[in-house]
Amino acid sequence: MRLLLVVMAVGLLPACAVEPVAAWERDYLARPEMAWDPDALSSSYRNHVHFSKEASNGGATAGGGGCGCN
Repeated sequence: MRLLLVVMAVGLLPACAVEPVAAWERDYLARPEMAWDPDALSSSYRNHVHFSKEASNGGATAGGGGCGCN
């Protein structure tokens, strides 16, 4: 068991290295389609619908009953 933990710890150590990322290495990650939500309007609408439904259920931090009549 100890050997397994040592092997796992040694395997994870390279992930702790902090190296600056050069600009040319960020090429693909900087593209708009690589964003978590590439379409801001659609994402905003989905979040609004989700919080409206959850607020009527009592599961979100948004106030009101989900009908918009705060």
